[in-house]
Amino acid sequence: MSTNRIGLIHKTIMNRKLSILARLCMIGAVLATASLAHAQTTEIKRLDDPWKKHLVAQGFQNSTAVGADFTGDGRIDVISSGGGIVRLFTAPDWKEVQLHKGPNPGWNCIHSEVMDVDADGDPDYIGAIPNHDVFWLENPGKAGSGTWNYHNIDQEIHGIHCTLKADVNLDGKLDLLVNNFAADGAAPYSLTWLEIPNNPRSAKNWIRHVFADGDAPGGNHYFGFGDVDGDGRPDISVGAKGETFENGNWFAWWKNPQDPTKAWEKRIIAADEIGATNIHPGDINGDGIADFLASRGHGKGLAWFEGPDWKRHTIDPTLDGPHCLQVIDIDKDGDLDAATCAKLDKLAVWYENNGKGQFTAHVVGKDQAAYDIRVLDMDGDNDLDFLIAGQFSANVVWYENPAEP
Repeated sequence: MSTNRIGLIHKTIMNRKLSILARLCMIGAVLATASLAHAQTTEIKRLDDPWKKHLVAQGFQNSTAVGADFTGDGRIDVISSGGGIVRLFTAPDWKEVQLHKGPNPGWNCIHSEVMDVDADGDPDYIGAIPNHDVFWLENPGKAGSGTWNYHNIDQEIHGIHCTLKADVNLDGKLDLLVNNFAADGAAPYSLTWLEIPNNPRSAKNWIRHVFADGDAPGGNHYFGFGDVDGDGRPDISVGAKGETFENGNWFAWWKNPQDPTKAWEKRIIAADEIGATNIHPGDINGDGIADFLASRGHGKGLAWFEGPDWKRHTIDPTLDGPHCLQVIDIDKDGDLDAATCAKLDKLAVWYENNGKGQFTAHVVGKDQAAYDIRVLDMDGDNDLDFLIAGQFSANVVWYENPAEP
């Protein structure tokens, strides 16, 4: 075969290779464009709808704040923890009362709850100290008077990052959910519910039921609670953040068995959810089937997972650090909305559901970081306000809902 003939064949082969490469590049460009278009369709426009901001306290970092009528005067007061002190701020002037002082300035609650532990008709305070204990402070009935009695709940569960009150065993009495995302202490990498003993004032510990024994690794975070599978028994959901933890970045729920004191079955909702923290069950799209609404508080964004197969729908892909989350009907139109405050973007936002799982974002506050958010009627005007524990903002604030009652 001549040299020219060989050269022609070689040139033809090279042209075909270049043509194939060009086609592959074109396909890649089309896919990239389609991916970009999909990303653009999931972006959410955040409307500026500012609410009036009220300062409760400032000057100390805090991770949790709760509101209730602790003084019995009909007004909502606030309890928070910072600088090693549990502090009550009485409405309406937010006078500070120190309820309990810990052993050092680092002794601060990572999470808290309000519960009438001793069934005497007034709200008590439950706090959780990482690597220390879970405790409750007994409201003396004249809450503005000073120190509250300290009572132990559990001193052996160390890696506590969340508490949630809930009637787990359906006996008409509230229980307490706690977690341990650490490798040490009682029930490592586990989830537990604690039952109030007959005499909580004198009991050494509450009754411990480990329902997820060692199968919640990866930095398990906040609890969701509700009947997911329609069997009449409340189930529990959790997110795990990953980061410095192995086997994290997932959302899951645990099925409540007929005997809730036994082991519960874990079921994965979604994996590869970077920075997963909060996930709450509820019917998001109004089809009568349980869904989940979630945030990635150690990552970015909010999403909801459509039951029964947990199809993922993006709500907000870019909100940075939505560590806290409440899922509740904020505008009282009959469907579930969501509220959060991003600790890194420093935006307080609520997401209005149209009843079909499509959301509109309302920015009610800027330049406000949070670790915790509670949705409640702070001023008694029959609408829902936001109470925020500002960890990086070193304050406690509440945002007043401007809606007409």
